[in-house]
Amino acid sequence: MKTVAIIQARMGSSRLPGKVLRKLGDQTVLAHVIDRVRVAKRLDEIWVATTDAPDDIAIVDECVRLGIPTYRGSESDVLDRYFKTAQAAGAEIVVRITSDCPMFDGRLLDDMLAMFTEANQSGPAVDYLSNVLERTYPRGLDAEVFTFECLAAAEREATLLHEREHVTPFIYQHPERFRLRSYAGNVDRSGYRWTLDTPEDWQLVEALYAALWRPDQVFLTEDIVKLLKTRPELNTINAHVEQKKLSH
Repeated sequence: MKTVAIIQARMGSSRLPGKVLRKLGDQTVLAHVIDRVRVAKRLDEIWVATTDAPDDIAIVDECVRLGIPTYRGSESDVLDRYFKTAQAAGAEIVVRITSDCPMFDGRLLDDMLAMFTEANQSGPAVDYLSNVLERTYPRGLDAEVFTFECLAAAEREATLLHEREHVTPFIYQHPERFRLRSYAGNVDRSGYRWTLDTPEDWQLVEALYAALWRPDQVFLTEDIVKLLKTRPELNTINAHVEQKKLSH
């Protein structure tokens, strides 16, 4: 079955505008995210779902440079944008990733896709798998895997604002309808915050990339954890930042 990772990206951000095209070393944040997603060997394609807002032509231009196909859709109805991207890509299995995750782990995604595939071949079958329902991984390694049929059902039936804005709530908030499964790690690292949403997050990301990034290799989750154990002061940079709540 065709498996497509869709990275949602836009220039607008209430707390850190233009974050996805900020430069980390000689590449943009978006380019780093794409490189890290490419580590996953079980993917057939990577697409970027951006908006039809004028500012987001810059994201399209960056994706052209990187050789990544894009779809431009509604800025506010992210579910519709996501569905139409998956439709354009011919996706049968969809992987949802956001562009504010420059620490994303493609190996973790491969492990999740392996579980998803095995479950649907050997049972019990699963419609939606994620590492966020039961959080043990750092914020910033978030991934969701689900069938196109689930996404199509959400597109047809979701009516609440938060369901349209956040893509997948219609699926995971209806466990009586969809077969859900959590992917949990052996170690609880949910206290780490490696996403990019605020100036403090950016300060941490810059520090981690300055210490770990090399042009010829992708550093791993274990490399980050090892660094943070030797330099615990880095953990304090964004420890006070609160994640934005899911609006209802």
